[in-house]
Amino acid sequence: MFTGIVADVGTIVEKQDREGGMRLRFATNSLSMADVQLGDSIAANGVCLTVIKIEGNSFTVDVSKETLNCTVGLDHEGAHVNLEKALRLADRLGGHLVSGHVDGVGEVLEFANLGESWKLTVSAPQNLAKYIAAKGSITINGVSLTVNKIEGAQFSVNLIPHTLEETTLKELKKGVKVNLEIDLIARYVERMMTAEKEGL
Repeated sequence: MFTGIVADVGTIVEKQDREGGMRLRFATNSLSMADVQLGDSIAANGVCLTVIKIEGNSFTVDVSKETLNCTVGLDHEGAHVNLEKALRLADRLGGHLVSGHVDGVGEVLEFANLGESWKLTVSAPQNLAKYIAAKGSITINGVSLTVNKIEGAQFSVNLIPHTLEETTLKELKKGVKVNLEIDLIARYVERMMTAEKEGL
């Protein structure tokens, strides 16, 4: 589990195509690898990945073809990615509970400067719209954000300068694809309602 509070912006420094997927090496900036062990989970752009190798300030992961097909931002060297280590039970939950399993890919419709903040409007896949609510939580490229407004499958969030400074969201522009993860609570509530109707 994660919180959606980005700890560092890293860079994909090496990519190796492999049968059934890809091997990636990420270089970190301020993220300490001192307490990371092989097998630990680190989220990159909201995607939960398993560490298979650690070298200094870099770590290596294997990414399956399925994951690559369902996400964006993990397919080319030089790309900047939001990084977060897995949540520990003693950590503060500054964002919201995030699984690191991307639910769908959205598209940026607007990224506008409002003066003291920025307005980001995203078009979500139609099947995810029912899980997105005003004042609810959503994860965009691994960043926990609060939905300000939703119309159909389009929703908007406000980004403060600190969020832009500490994440890759400042690189967004109209037409760019982003990884989305809906709020876990909304997913479970929907499932409970469906199960009740099915008599389960």
